[in-house]
Amino acid sequence: MKVGYARASNKDPEASIQIDALKQAGCQHIFTDKIDSPGKDLPGLETALKHMEMGDTLVVYRLERLGRSLANLVGTVNRLGKLGFGFQSLRDSIDTTSGGQFIYQIFATLSEFERDVIRERTKVGLAAARARGRMGGRPKGLSKKAQNTAVMAEKLYQEKELTVIEICKQLSISKPTFYNYLRHQGVTIGAPREKTS
Repeated sequence: MKVGYARASNKDPEASIQIDALKQAGCQHIFTDKIDSPGKDLPGLETALKHMEMGDTLVVYRLERLGRSLANLVGTVNRLGKLGFGFQSLRDSIDTTSGGQFIYQIFATLSEFERDVIRERTKVGLAAARARGRMGGRPKGLSKKAQNTAVMAEKLYQEKELTVIEICKQLSISKPTFYNYLRHQGVTIGAPREKTS
């Protein structure tokens, strides 16, 4: 079964063009989202996917109707492949039902490429910041208040009277923060302990 998906604003003349094209392509059901709706949710797309069964094909008019960005598009197409759905883009001549898994492999490669680009941009940005004398990440060291809490955390931990959870509640800190404080204090952290009494 073919399931159509269209995304456009109410005033966009392409909305009716998309729907007409999807009907001509043999879509038995068509779901829509407003392109100018607030937030990132696409309830129409999610409803379409819930309506589909393995072996069904999701059809869109153009690739850009399926994703708001390259990363979003690639993620959605890869999701379709994992769910066992076919995918077809009418204007882009993409059809996994005829191209098989090769199309999904291309999108998986694009996904990895996108991650590599982001990693490379991050490295270049950090290197440029260091060259200007700026350092990325959180500043090293603790505030005076955090140092006092770290000392208390170490003391309570060494006393072995309370569990880690009880110490965290008493100091109003999270477990990750607690362990960060212990590391800051140079404490060797063993396996999680239960209360001895």
